[in-house]
Amino acid sequence: MRDDDAERQRFTEYFSARREAVRRTAYLMCGDWHWADDLTQSAFIRLADGWHRIRDPQAVDAYLRTCLVRAFLSETRRVWRRRERSVAEPPEVAGVDDDAEAVARRLLFARALTEVPPRQRVTLVCRFYQGLDVTETAAALGCSEGTVKSQTSRGLAALRRALGDAVVPPAELVSVQGGSI
Repeated sequence: MRDDDAERQRFTEYFSARREAVRRTAYLMCGDWHWADDLTQSAFIRLADGWHRIRDPQAVDAYLRTCLVRAFLSETRRVWRRRERSVAEPPEVAGVDDDAEAVARRLLFARALTEVPPRQRVTLVCRFYQGLDVTETAAALGCSEGTVKSQTSRGLAALRRALGDAVVPPAELVSVQGGSI
């Protein structure tokens, strides 16, 4: 029984440490904070279910990332999710130390990212926000490396179209919300 308590404690500590980073990543994937909360919850439920099978502590982040990506892609395939679009935008309040122009660029980028098709969006988030290479992204998405490369190329093209004439420096693209899984 003590082993169960120790494992439960390890999971609780991991959850507390990683929840916000996972939530920010989920937001970049879906563009809606409420949906991001749901995706984060689904990913952690799947992680909790498989917690006893994870032998390598270094593999927990990769397992959770895969759970998050698959939860998002599964949700985008649902008919009601495709039909229903959230249009309410929460107000962005700049902090005292925030540069108003930087906040505006991040919001512009986040809005443009929601116009990229889901699979391409996930690929871009994995590649550029989380800093995964092609092989790691392919493992998270459950596809081939060639698919990752083509989805990245198409996703970047779609993002450029969505941004239009807006110029967003590459450093801003990577630091939309900061952090990764």
